[in-house]
Amino acid sequence: MTTNNFTMLAQNSDFDYVRQACLAAMSIRATNENAKICLITNDPVPSRYKQLFDDIVEIPWGDHAEDEDWKISNRWKIYHAIPYDETVVLDTDMLVLQDLNSWFDFLRNYDLFYTSKVYTYRGEVVDKTFYRKAFAAYALPNLYSGVHYFKKSDLAHEFYTWLEMITNNWQLFYKQYAGGKTFQKVCSMDLSAAIAAKIMNIENKITNPNVMYPSFTHMKPKIQNWNQNFQERWQDRVGVYLDEDLQLKIGNYKQNGVFHYTEKDFVSNHIISIYENYLGL
Repeated sequence: MTTNNFTMLAQNSDFDYVRQACLAAMSIRATNENAKICLITNDPVPSRYKQLFDDIVEIPWGDHAEDEDWKISNRWKIYHAIPYDETVVLDTDMLVLQDLNSWFDFLRNYDLFYTSKVYTYRGEVVDKTFYRKAFAAYALPNLYSGVHYFKKSDLAHEFYTWLEMITNNWQLFYKQYAGGKTFQKVCSMDLSAAIAAKIMNIENKITNPNVMYPSFTHMKPKIQNWNQNFQERWQDRVGVYLDEDLQLKIGNYKQNGVFHYTEKDFVSNHIISIYENYLGL
């Protein structure tokens, strides 16, 4: 059976992102029996959770994000660090809620693939403009790095080389391609990936807005098509219900695919315990 590979990079700061990655790995183990999971980190992984990962790899070439609160500057190293020939890369604040074999069957037609269309928790296509004003203003590819795929290839290598240059010199590239600090005041992997794709002129080679997946449910609150008179946290607006069979409902809507919860306190002891009990950890 073909192995489906998943990769995450986690760096702790004032928050335990390794804990997030462990929960994401639990969700993969619960739904994808033929998965291999790689965690790239320089932080300790609790001993009880090490079994979740097939490979735990140190971040290579030092820590370029040492002085950052929002640790972005090592993300370009994923291509070089993984022990696999191909992988799906996930943000750590995600749950995988179903078997993704069909996704990998689709993705293997590409050397590099980025999600370009994401959904609300009610299954509506997200209006991309609220958090993405620079993308619209500068006609940048609407890429989401939270779920993307690559295989070791010339195209992916060149793309990640550009990603390295853009990440390490983001102010210069953002000034030229995205309006400088008018829109974006910190380095963003979504924006950096979009600029790399524009420079290489490969948007049509690395994404397809006409397909429903790969994608994810994106829980940033101001893209949920709600009346804007609400709290800043989506968890203040709708309830979270996870049963012992790992069926997740947000409000009255059952979730499938990949769920990007975005809010750090979503990772509660209660949710972790449900996954631990399911997996017998």
